[in-house]
Amino acid sequence: MESPTPRSRRDVLRTLGAAATLPALSGVASAQSTAQDDYGPLGRVEVPGTTEVVVSGDVAYLATSDGFASVDVSDPENPSVLANPTDLLADRENGPMKQIFDVKVEGDRLLVAGPAQSTQNSVSALVLYDVSDPAAPEQVGVYETESINHNVFLSDGVAYRGDNYADGLQSENPVVMIDVEAGEELGRWSPVDENEAWGDVYTGLRVLHDMYVQDGVAYLAYWDAGTWLLDVSDPASPSVINHVRGRPPEELASLSGSQVTNENLQPPGNDHYVAVNDDASVLGVGMESWDTEADEDDDGPSGIELFDISDPTTAESLATITPPPTDQPTYSGVWTTSHNFDFAGDRLYTSWYSGGVKVFDVSDPSAPGILREWENREELSFWAAVAVEPGETFVASAENHRGEQGAFAGLVAFPDAPSGEQSTRTQTPVPTSTTDSTTGTANGTGDGGNTTGGTASGGTTTNGTGTVVSDTTVAATDSGTVETTTDSSGSGPGFGIAAGVAGSGLAAWRVLRGQDDDE
Repeated sequence: MESPTPRSRRDVLRTLGAAATLPALSGVASAQSTAQDDYGPLGRVEVPGTTEVVVSGDVAYLATSDGFASVDVSDPENPSVLANPTDLLADRENGPMKQIFDVKVEGDRLLVAGPAQSTQNSVSALVLYDVSDPAAPEQVGVYETESINHNVFLSDGVAYRGDNYADGLQSENPVVMIDVEAGEELGRWSPVDENEAWGDVYTGLRVLHDMYVQDGVAYLAYWDAGTWLLDVSDPASPSVINHVRGRPPEELASLSGSQVTNENLQPPGNDHYVAVNDDASVLGVGMESWDTEADEDDDGPSGIELFDISDPTTAESLATITPPPTDQPTYSGVWTTSHNFDFAGDRLYTSWYSGGVKVFDVSDPSAPGILREWENREELSFWAAVAVEPGETFVASAENHRGEQGAFAGLVAFPDAPSGEQSTRTQTPVPTSTTDSTTGTANGTGDGGNTTGGTASGGTTTNGTGTVVSDTTVAATDSGTVETTTDSSGSGPGFGIAAGVAGSGLAAWRVLRGQDDDE
């Protein structure tokens, strides 16, 4: 996309008029909805294979499955690709690197990782680039790994990765800290180091799915083993600060084969993505889950739980942001479960696959309020949403991991709610856990905002398209015209969950642990 008269982001937003000053109480815009018709994307650029997006200044970096891309977003109406390297490490054994689902940026360094789900016929590595000129990235380091690299992080020059399944079904799934430029491992840690009982839990229930590092603290999303806060100020000597969510290892270890399969897909658990706000006083844990059967209420999909961690040794559950509803909540259905998100100031930018994107006011994290939301279930499924400049622009990466005809993959730019705007469209906050004062561990269940169908808790109703009738709660955003899919390939996010917990893998695990593979 090229503009005949390029304009800066500020110039573009000044010309948006009503779109830039939309009331916070507008409904959701979608392909099927007439509500909030003047709100929607500013611009987009197609980049096949897109998954993750991260931002540095006016440049967005995308993971593109076969490589990565840098995108200039200084003019959000006309984002443009600066570079799109592919076939990374093609000169190495088993090259090139495939299934590149994640990138991370820090200053002038970009970390690119793969493969995300299988090491077959692909070199496994972390590749570091100098992106001081984002139009001409230069490779400065390669660190080959013994296992997949589904997600990674980069902080203070240290790369963090989950060493999942490196030792097969016996793997402890540690977080590993690496100096990629020096080619040196600095340290590693696993929940098994804290409590050997975690070693008795099926490997797939305690994978390190994602991580976030800020100010010497690593926040580690360990699926059904919960989220761990780890002091990594000295990577060679990490130590546990707190353990939030999750179930006791003895309880998880007692599950039968079919129970493990269900547990891996549905709530509770499935800690998938984690991040903190600017001063690390609020922790967000996003869960990725589904119902196991279309005609059963297994409480999927899942949302984002917010915790007060102003004292990181304790964790108080504040509220749960519930996902957009779907009439096909199974793994093979229409995905509206939480995916990646981003805190910036008092804003939380969220993505929900086919459920679109939403921006929340979290100035009071116990009552998050919607500022902006948009979806188009027929054409767009979102992997991540990230602020470019709060109050002006955010971007979201649209993915098409199922290869659906007509679906868009690439970067989409959106206008943000103006700075200072607050929302009264809040979910009824229902804390989903209680804190054990002796351990600081939060464990519990709950249903978050209690939104069902077209009615949100507190008596607020919608017209079936997401249009708000009352401004006191979050309205449901199901258009009622969602198309279903029968894709059950098991590909895509979550390490290929459907395949990972089925068949010989789980059976072999139970033999190793001396357990019967039965109900």
